[in-house]
Amino acid sequence: MDRRVDISANPEPRVPLYGQFRDFFRRNALWFLVAGLALLLIQDIFGNHGVLAMRRSQQQSADMQKEIDQLNEENQRLRGNIKSLKSDPSAIERIARQEMGLQRPGEFVFKTTPDSADSKPSAAPPQRPPSQPSPSH
Repeated sequence: MDRRVDISANPEPRVPLYGQFRDFFRRNALWFLVAGLALLLIQDIFGNHGVLAMRRSQQQSADMQKEIDQLNEENQRLRGNIKSLKSDPSAIERIARQEMGLQRPGEFVFKTTPDSADSKPSAAPPQRPPSQPSPSH
């Protein structure tokens, strides 16, 4: 009797698909964990609410605070001007003279414009003509 064993008749037991996935994830779990942590780290640094965005927001906040402080100082100065205009007649007179060109009765106002040559300082002092010896008779 010829007994031949058919190898194909006894195949290896097949592992279901979900088992294959489970084995794959178990073998590579460390790599998946490392990749997930790397993605989270990148998101924390470069994301919309990450470290760089937070720094940029802090800088913008500091710039706005400086601008607010400057505007508060200007408001305080303007409040002082308003107070002086309401109570100080000399401040009103100064504005009337400088900005409106008004004058008191009997006063004469002479407006002058500086010459361009006079406003620039010269590099060398002006030269004097050479002095002539006086005749000694």
